[in-house]
Amino acid sequence: MLLYLGFFLGEALLAAEIPESVKSTLPPPAITAKTWILMDHNTGWVLASKDADTQVETASLSKVMTTYVVFKAIQNGNVKLDDLAHISKKAWRTGGSRMFIEVDTKVSVEDLLKGVIVQSGNDASVALAEHVAGSEDAFAARMNEYANKLGMINSRFANADGLPNPDHYSSAHDLAIVTAAVIREFPELYKWYSQREFTYNNITQHNRNLLLNRDPTADGVKTGYTKAAGYGLIGSAVRDGMRLTAVVTGTAGRTSRAKETQALLNYGFSSYQSLKLADGGIPLTQIKVYKGDRKQVGIGVFEPLYFIAPRNNKIQIKTRINAPSWIVAPVSAGNKLASLDVMLGDQRLMQYPLWAIHPVGEGAWWEQALDSVLLWFE
Repeated sequence: MLLYLGFFLGEALLAAEIPESVKSTLPPPAITAKTWILMDHNTGWVLASKDADTQVETASLSKVMTTYVVFKAIQNGNVKLDDLAHISKKAWRTGGSRMFIEVDTKVSVEDLLKGVIVQSGNDASVALAEHVAGSEDAFAARMNEYANKLGMINSRFANADGLPNPDHYSSAHDLAIVTAAVIREFPELYKWYSQREFTYNNITQHNRNLLLNRDPTADGVKTGYTKAAGYGLIGSAVRDGMRLTAVVTGTAGRTSRAKETQALLNYGFSSYQSLKLADGGIPLTQIKVYKGDRKQVGIGVFEPLYFIAPRNNKIQIKTRINAPSWIVAPVSAGNKLASLDVMLGDQRLMQYPLWAIHPVGEGAWWEQALDSVLLWFE
């Protein structure tokens, strides 16, 4: 059966790169950063990039992974925002950008998180690592564990603060991946990434992300700098329901990193549009069910399904559902029953699984007996 959605659709969910057949004809801006990437949040598609999988020093950009690990600990109930973390001498002595916490005092996890996110405090990062995992080494092991689960194949973390270490590196693509995970999994905590200043110990520090002051649609994410890494920035913004994330590493200065990240975001929003292919939990069609307590089962996806369409050279896409005409109960919610093809003419761009949206139990004995007879005619 064919299901025409009437949309102009593009790319395929979970594909790393945008298919050439649906790529915008507009070239990306000239970017001088050492490595860079522009990624769509809903699909994970890379809209433009340069050396995005090259391993580079991250500086404080890796603090996004630091907060992800802490957010996970909060989600799992092992840490609370109002927990008081003891400030060790090691945390207090950590150099570089600082929150200015005092040794042998106790600071709430919430304040430490703001110290990391807004002030880029290296001391706060170490204090959180010690509170969450007992030691910074143990915390780094958790960073690597989560990086592996997220598919960050070009990353390794040795500390919580991002200070130079030969065993501490990532890539522009991996940094975009963990940023997407933070935004997707922890929207209520991610809001701190748009906070422009934070005061602790009577010292007010401003967020170094210049995009927050220049672009009203930007809501994060993180800056970083060391002499070896250069200036880096992860920027994310939402316009017309479409979120894009740009990462630049190895730029020449604070102004250039903001300018180039802004240029990438502007390019993405002007060249592409986000279109919803399917709503989560709403059946796209029904399949007949025999021997069940229901005569039909709805099939679809559990999370919204998005595509990206080029704005300047729209391509009409049709979708095709491949489904059996009938199935036999029982059916569990989440059973894969069909697939959705995204077609450009005769070319299949992508195929997605379609699941049973709700369960169907076995029918009464007499319903099963009757359906056994009816099945002879199928």
